[in-house]
Amino acid sequence: MTLLRQKPEASSITRPTATSLCIHSPTSVGEFHVACTKMEIKLFFAGLILFVLARIMAALKPRVRKPLAQKVYGEIYEWVETGWSAVLLAAFLMFFFIQAFKIPSGSMRMTLREGDHLFVNKFIYGFRVPFSDGKRVWPLREVHRGDIVIFQCPPSALSFTERQDDVKKDFVKRCIAVSGDVVMIRNKKVYVNDEQLPGGYANYVDDSVFATTKVFPTSEQYQRTWEAGKFDTLPPGIIRDNFGPIIVPPGHYFVMGDNRDRSFDSRFWGPLPGKYIKGRALLIYWPLNRICLVK
Repeated sequence: MTLLRQKPEASSITRPTATSLCIHSPTSVGEFHVACTKMEIKLFFAGLILFVLARIMAALKPRVRKPLAQKVYGEIYEWVETGWSAVLLAAFLMFFFIQAFKIPSGSMRMTLREGDHLFVNKFIYGFRVPFSDGKRVWPLREVHRGDIVIFQCPPSALSFTERQDDVKKDFVKRCIAVSGDVVMIRNKKVYVNDEQLPGGYANYVDDSVFATTKVFPTSEQYQRTWEAGKFDTLPPGIIRDNFGPIIVPPGHYFVMGDNRDRSFDSRFWGPLPGKYIKGRALLIYWPLNRICLVK
């Protein structure tokens, strides 16, 4: 489990963490920052290479005359012919429909725990248009408050070094508010449009509550600084338990981890652009005693 930008602060509180996602694959689980899209593109090109190889082998097949060579060549050809279709199908399914992920850290406790493997519905919010800037078509529905969403973390959630290295990470958080909503946190209680959210899924590990601190002279400056993703430069104690009010800008969402005291989320790095959302958490399928629909 890797903690994102965790360090001691003067307020004696450690910086919350973000739940990154591991792509469920044979590679090391430590490589959780690899972007899904890169994996899909790699599979796509691998399928194309196998397809071209299969066509070349089909053209050369009549030239193989010896019985033993024909048998071996035929078996290899069958594997290649089956392989390209299987790989392209996997790339297609991963890009448009369902993908498996693994949770490496605890910012979504107790809803999602470290080591949980889950399937993600990638088409519920629309099919992604390949090689576009997050454009989607034919959505079944929009993102709702309460949805647990998987998304590529925005640049404001990355450190300077990570941005320089073009690091990509996938996060999982709960959508708390949508465009136009007013969000405010007072003594750890979350209010959306002046109504307190039910706290059934929220988890708190720190009994202390950090008092409200006035940092910006006007609400307009507060809003602009938050939208720019600059709150992560402030001591976490100023933001964690008392926040806002802010207005979620058009085309954006406000997301938080269920493990409220240990989550690096929209409170710190700002609103989440809709173009970064990849899908909705659907089902925990491993370990066996954790199998359930994600809510």
